[in-house]
Amino acid sequence: MTRAADQRPPRAGDPYGLGPVASWIAPIGAVVGLVLVGIVTLSLLQGAVPFGIGGSNAGGPGSDGGVTGPARTAAPSNVVVVPQDAKFDGSIVYAKGGNIWLQTNDSAKQLTNSGKDSMPSWSPDGQWIYYIQTLREQGRWPVKGVSRAYVLDVPQVMRVRADGGAQPEVLASGKFSRGSDTYAYWLRQPVLSPDGKTVALMSDAPNPDTNTVVLQFLDTATGKLRNAKMGTNGVLGHQDPEWRPDGQFLLYVRNGRDGSRGAPVIMRYNVARATARALTGAGYLYPAYSRDGRYVAATRTSAFGTDVVILDGGTGVELLRVTDDGASWAPTWSPAGDGIAFLHLSGQTVDLKLARLDGAAPGWTVKETIDLTEVSGLEPASKPDWFISADKLPPLPTSAPEPSGTGPPSATPSGSIAP
Repeated sequence: MTRAADQRPPRAGDPYGLGPVASWIAPIGAVVGLVLVGIVTLSLLQGAVPFGIGGSNAGGPGSDGGVTGPARTAAPSNVVVVPQDAKFDGSIVYAKGGNIWLQTNDSAKQLTNSGKDSMPSWSPDGQWIYYIQTLREQGRWPVKGVSRAYVLDVPQVMRVRADGGAQPEVLASGKFSRGSDTYAYWLRQPVLSPDGKTVALMSDAPNPDTNTVVLQFLDTATGKLRNAKMGTNGVLGHQDPEWRPDGQFLLYVRNGRDGSRGAPVIMRYNVARATARALTGAGYLYPAYSRDGRYVAATRTSAFGTDVVILDGGTGVELLRVTDDGASWAPTWSPAGDGIAFLHLSGQTVDLKLARLDGAAPGWTVKETIDLTEVSGLEPASKPDWFISADKLPPLPTSAPEPSGTGPPSATPSGSIAP
């Protein structure tokens, strides 16, 4: 018989409400971003991770499932293996083993040591890293009128100085009380606005009993959350917020399904009007703006896996297929515009790769793709983020046009991967 204190809350491990009650299931974001050849599509609908990768479930409940594929031993949790030729400008932040890591050129250092950290992103000025820390606590919550004890995974929005010179700071907690009961709502994927006043994130606050995980805004001055009140496909919710560098628009993913297949759509939110429209058709997630805001790197999902593509920032039309291996996702642009870093699955191990771009936008070609880490077992559901200081960046074009497009694209955007 399971002790009450060992029970999980009804939605533990299932932020999008897709899995069976009281299950221990990883978030759909990790699934859609890693849907590979031969994976049963039912796993996508149930929110289950069908293979084990990475070394941590920090940032939300989850577990490493069964593993198939070639054996490939990952480096220990306190080691990131960086090849000698992993040269690049600036710094890239990512998560491994429940900690936040910062890689600069050909070396990597560990910024946090809690073993409970994930989902890092840079502040626009490069001074801070924002991320999620998940704490294990006891709680109580009524189910069918009976208050029961649970083990809670309580997320917190955190930030730490990029130079590691101070202790991490807590900005917001998902823990809350109602009467004598204590519970927690989800906080996921924090990204700070260009003006530093607002953190966009995903949450089911203030009532996880009735809400799904959707786009919300955290006021950095007051600590209060505000729901963006954007539409959802039932309980499937939102994920992957991304500010345009000028702060006028924000991208996010509206999760959906098409029969037995996942159908995520990148949405373009107009900050001034508080309205959103579809930027892409179904099958895109993990958007990342280029520095000039004209282009978006994204993950394209298909029956063959996941690949990195570049889209027009106004129309959503595919301009370039960056990868074609079916095992790449979660891209981040070099602020210099000459490369895209992304996560890649080899066997059972997640590493970071860099595709160097050649030519001028939008007519790039991929010059080469190199490894930035090897057998390092990075966190698969934590998108990397890239920063280069302004004094080391090339000047932007003096008259960069506003991305075009006034309505949603066709159901099958130009250049999309065949189903």
